[in-house]
Amino acid sequence: MKRIFVKLRNSQLRRFTRRHEKYAPILFFIGGFIFDSFTLGRIDRLYDLVVLCLHMTSLTVTIYLYNLAGDDKWKNSIVERYEEYFPLAIQFFFGGLSSAYVIYFSRSVSLSKTASFFIILVALFLANEFLKKRISNKYLQFGVYFFVSFTFFTFMIPVFTKEMNTGVFIFSGLTSLVFTLILIAIIYRLSPGARAEIRIVKLTGIIFSIYALINVFYFLKLIPPVPLALDKGIVAHTIKLENDHYVVSYERDHWYVFWRKHRLKFIHTPNEKVYIFSSIFAPTDIKKMIFHRWKWYNDDTDNWETIEDIGYEITGGRDNGYRGYTYKNNVKEGIWKVEVLTKEELVLGVIDFEIIISSSLSPKGLVSEKF
Repeated sequence: MKRIFVKLRNSQLRRFTRRHEKYAPILFFIGGFIFDSFTLGRIDRLYDLVVLCLHMTSLTVTIYLYNLAGDDKWKNSIVERYEEYFPLAIQFFFGGLSSAYVIYFSRSVSLSKTASFFIILVALFLANEFLKKRISNKYLQFGVYFFVSFTFFTFMIPVFTKEMNTGVFIFSGLTSLVFTLILIAIIYRLSPGARAEIRIVKLTGIIFSIYALINVFYFLKLIPPVPLALDKGIVAHTIKLENDHYVVSYERDHWYVFWRKHRLKFIHTPNEKVYIFSSIFAPTDIKKMIFHRWKWYNDDTDNWETIEDIGYEITGGRDNGYRGYTYKNNVKEGIWKVEVLTKEELVLGVIDFEIIISSSLSPKGLVSEKF
């Protein structure tokens, strides 16, 4: 009876997939995104680690099964029943992993110069909808797989090693490169169909080109320093510590400016301090030196001038981020920004504001909030 039920359900799923073949890929894609959006929270949480590891492992296994299916490797086996679902499964796992990366990367207050890499992630996330017709293209398939796995290891290895620096990034990239090349070698050796389709020099050239491009992005400081993320960044009038909470007084922007808490125009009275409050998410036990780089825009030279770097060390593990602040006296009027940086000068985020010096104007929408 149980076997009949399973066959019936499988038959219904097959009919549904074939009937809605045009829309099935996007449904699986959206399903992966929704699943991650509602379930993922902290990269160092056991549940998140298990989900991402299962996604990556399942994607690897499915690509292996899919590439050998054309050679009738699974004929008369239980795997054969599900061969037509392999492209959809690949799409689901691509969607699940890329959406997870989008979710984690988008935690930063300001993507600033790292926006270019974030746009690539979003483009990959959206392009997944159109991959079904081309998923059989080995060059595209393994190219996307390598990019996804590279990002996977740059998240995972710092979590397990409790270290985040250039050496760890390079090791993460090499680990991904080795895993991808081993998978390609196994499929190339076992599948005559794959050998007929793949020019191995061209495929490895594509993989190494992606590897080089990601490294160029990293050393040009265009990649956010995952898994760190700037959770909050506020320019404030006063900051006080009360009962293990920071009470931050700042000018709140309009309710519809949901992506930023503070007003861009900061009303400053002479001799007042200007504070920058930031909370940074970091996985448990990761210790990192963070800098606030204060910059002022010089209208005469049309250049940003670095005024001062002020640093402090953070320790990961707190759900709402590790909190810290810096401040300055005797600031100049004009446009300012504070870059939140790691020791390697990778940008976590940028806090923008404009200082208006006045002894007669009062701060607008001043509020005090505990963090």
